[in-house]
Amino acid sequence: MPLLPFPLQRLDGSEFPRDALQGRVVLVVNVASRCGFTPQYTGLEALHRQFGPAGLVILGFPCDQFGHQEPGDAEEIARFCQVDYPVSFPLMAKCEVNGEQAHPFYRWLKQQKPGLLGSEAIKWNFTKFLIDREGRAVDRFAPQTKPEDLAGAIQGLL
Repeated sequence: MPLLPFPLQRLDGSEFPRDALQGRVVLVVNVASRCGFTPQYTGLEALHRQFGPAGLVILGFPCDQFGHQEPGDAEEIARFCQVDYPVSFPLMAKCEVNGEQAHPFYRWLKQQKPGLLGSEAIKWNFTKFLIDREGRAVDRFAPQTKPEDLAGAIQGLL
């Protein structure tokens, strides 16, 4: 994808190198550690390991807007993602995905790929957006969609 016009910050506060996304397929997911969909971390990590070498980047954005299911601070989230669901894909700084304080990346994603009946609002944790190598948001998946069910769509873009 081309260089994003807005900065991305990692969970640890460091800047994520936006050029690391250039020419890559990107899967963006709003994540939470106390959600019924939290076990999807395992499937996301499997996708990362399977398709990362071919050009997939998964970005996890912790969000506490849905049922207060990500109440932890950055350190607690990092610990959870190291111990309970060890993931090696990048986790971004905790952010909002809806409303006036929504991260600019999420505002852009929702405009590019509205949800059901044209609604831009994200309904729950683990909503997924798939971006092609040219930087176009090509698909949006509901929280119920399991990561392993995305393999074909990802492979088709790589």
